[in-house]
Amino acid sequence: MLSLIKRLFGSRANLKEALSKGALIVDVRTKKEYEAGHIDGSLNVPLDTITSQLPVIKKRGKPIITVCASGTRSAIARGILKNADVEAYNGGSWLSFKNKYK
Repeated sequence: MLSLIKRLFGSRANLKEALSKGALIVDVRTKKEYEAGHIDGSLNVPLDTITSQLPVIKKRGKPIITVCASGTRSAIARGILKNADVEAYNGGSWLSFKNKYK
């Protein structure tokens, strides 16, 4: 069970390492959700637009940490990014991530 959780969300060490490399935090919630509260400096790319935004994300050349409300959409986004050869990590809930790392 623990290995499944690590595969979906990554380990804290991986997230800290990605942040030390200048990772970009991508919030995949809707624009309305994002506007209600978000991590300062994060980029809002709703999950339903992530595929069309791949060229923009790849151009940044940084690791990506995806966040959402609960971790489900961010896990899906991470999978899409990984399949596109982007170094990506699932940060889970934006609020939990903010409280732990920002």
